Amino acid sequence: MTVRENVSTKIAISDVILDESIYPRENIDHKRVSIFAENIRDGFEFDPIEVQVHPEKPSQYRILDGANRWTAHKEVGLTRIQVIVKELKEIDPLLYSAKMAIGPKPLTEKETRTTARRVFQNNPRLTASEIGRLIGRSRQTIANYIADLKAVRQIKLDQKIWRMNRLGIPQERIAMRLGETRDIIRNHLGKMSMLTKSPNTDLSQGLTIPQVAAKHGWTEPMLWSLVLEGKSDQNRFKALGWGLRTWDLWNFNDCDPRFGDDWPGRIPAQMIAHILFYFSNPNDLIFDPMAGGGVTADTCLALGRRCWSLDMEDRAELRPEIEPCFWDTKRKNWEDTILAGREKPDLIIFDPPYFQKKADSYGENSIARMSRREYLNFLDSFFRFLKNSTRKTTRLALINSDWRDFQSCPALKEETQNAILLTDYYKILEGAGWELTHIIQAPLSSERFNAIMVSAMQEKKILGVTSRYILLLEQKAVK
Repeated sequence: MTVRENVSTKIAISDVILDESIYPRENIDHKRVSIFAENIRDGFEFDPIEVQVHPEKPSQYRILDGANRWTAHKEVGLTRIQVIVKELKEIDPLLYSAKMAIGPKPLTEKETRTTARRVFQNNPRLTASEIGRLIGRSRQTIANYIADLKAVRQIKLDQKIWRMNRLGIPQERIAMRLGETRDIIRNHLGKMSMLTKSPNTDLSQGLTIPQVAAKHGWTEPMLWSLVLEGKSDQNRFKALGWGLRTWDLWNFNDCDPRFGDDWPGRIPAQMIAHILFYFSNPNDLIFDPMAGGGVTADTCLALGRRCWSLDMEDRAELRPEIEPCFWDTKRKNWEDTILAGREKPDLIIFDPPYFQKKADSYGENSIARMSRREYLNFLDSFFRFLKNSTRKTTRLALINSDWRDFQSCPALKEETQNAILLTDYYKILEGAGWELTHIIQAPLSSERFNAIMVSAMQEKKILGVTSRYILLLEQKAVK
């Protein structure tokens, strides 16, 4: 660990702030401030205070050492203060501030304990010895301070590893995603039977899955994965309360709140489950290249499929099973990146952000914000990439809907150049080497249109859109 010191310089006091997140004391010592202020009035010059460029406010500095001196300068009405700007390398600024809290008034026991706990929460990979060495406490003392935090972290780490392993993610990728060594992952995997013991006991005693999930900090899909292990797909559907649709019309008015996060364009887990039921087998590998809120991964847990999920938004703490990946439209060769050297999926479930629909809810780089031409060009490139990077037996399920610019526009006046219809998707897929095997209707609920809206649409002869389709495709055979 290193610290780089810059030359002492004077800056505006208004540019310096006291950031409580890295301040190790409970309060400013106003008695010392008064003494310092009196010294300043008498012409005494203090050593420069130590500051760091604020990581979120580059025009400001936050105090590492010298909060009482800084307060005294403000109290006497000075507008500039002498500082040394520190550039910390691999050092927690809170830990550095605690180390500098020396002199006539060192940190109290309470302040030391609070600092140790905050430092561990910021960086749980720090050992008790490392923390203790910098704040002047023994390893055992620090270990006692953080024992409960460490236990909670271990449990959370166990749960992440269990979920990722259950989805068939290889150990080396689990280790990379969680920032741990393979040995640590292997050791945790050896404890998985102990991890499930208490939830299984509670379930056997009649507690419901929501009750057990709340008690042990599990997600409901994780518990369903445990409860439904070894059962047939039909029995899994029955246990989950999902009616199994036999025909090619799948009506699901609501999303199952047990599966997936609250997310723009969230889709029903029941729909994903039906795709898995008809077009995959237990333990097959499912690939979701734009995973969003994680509905596909959660449903795979419940139905005993392995799953590999990607999304442009990284939520490592909440969704470690969804790896961060941005499909850069300017990149010419995706094959050399994410799929290289990995197991090829049996089924791809592709539910991209729909063209312009909910565009404001997605990030600036989302394909939902593209122009019509850019959107279709992206899909063309992406479908070709998927075909060239997977096995000949890999199937593709595309979930999408017709897009028509019908807002405030009578049906007769809609302009076709603003529309993207199911036929447009099919043309692109066919050109990319995919052959259509099934078209399944999974319409959106018309209940999203209230009576007043419906009346207005009818008055203006506006034809709304509730269509949604699942296109099932296989790779064209080379003749």
